[in-house]
Amino acid sequence: MAQSLPHLNTDQVAAFVELSRQGQIRSTAGILGITEQGVRNRLIALEGQLGVELYRKSRGPRRATVLTDQGRRFLPHALAFLERARELCHAVEMETGPREIHVAASQYLTRYVLIDTLSAFRTEAPDIYVRVSTMNERDIEDAVLRDPDVAFGLAAPYESSTDLVYHHLFSMGWSVICPTAHKLASKKRVRLDALADERLILYERGSTGRQHVLDAFHGRGLAPRVTLETTSTETIVSMVEAGLGVSVVPLLPSGVITRGRDVLVRDLVDPISPIHSGVLLRRRETPAQATSRLIEFTRARFQ
Repeated sequence: MAQSLPHLNTDQVAAFVELSRQGQIRSTAGILGITEQGVRNRLIALEGQLGVELYRKSRGPRRATVLTDQGRRFLPHALAFLERARELCHAVEMETGPREIHVAASQYLTRYVLIDTLSAFRTEAPDIYVRVSTMNERDIEDAVLRDPDVAFGLAAPYESSTDLVYHHLFSMGWSVICPTAHKLASKKRVRLDALADERLILYERGSTGRQHVLDAFHGRGLAPRVTLETTSTETIVSMVEAGLGVSVVPLLPSGVITRGRDVLVRDLVDPISPIHSGVLLRRRETPAQATSRLIEFTRARFQ
């Protein structure tokens, strides 16, 4: 009976599923990180095993889908096949031997949260290797959605995709930081309208922090004078320290971010939505045992 079954390859089925999402070979190749011919080779081999045509090869009139009727019927089974393959891999995952977890995290959380967490985790699980890629929140969500090699994201999403599940870790409020000789240094608490004409340093476009700050200014009818943008809080503090402007940043209660720096921290009167940081996982996907272990270890540190 087994000999009569087609020899389906997960790479081939994954190429077909990605083609159904992207609608063209070029985009599919970019997502999978292989050549366009490599995608075609996988699809041709899959069609040969199944004995049907799954997608249209010719450039005809624009259609709603690149899939043939047989391809559309096969698609839900292809998705189930890949999910079952993942379940099988998780079921036989061994507790011994080296394992790797790829995490996509924001620079803020990498610098001030993840490094200490991974240092402690290595003591508990020395056989698990963790690889971290730093990027902004928008790119983190895209990486978790598109790259199966990324086990989970660690970020502060502004509005996370419905295809992702968010597990909360902690929240941070906002503070104003300014140079020690700045006129705001005489104030204990600062309002947003006092910052409207200041040279403001913000996070780069695509970051949740930047959007929260701009929403607060615009909600009060203010147009801030943004003169510098950067990726990390560490760089913002250095810019403020150099007298290049002032900023509004989320700070940890420990004060570790500004400790020993030549800047002043002032309370903010006007409310800004707090930064909620947590873990992003693909919906309807069960993490591998090693990944679950790291996530639970991380969550326990913030309970």
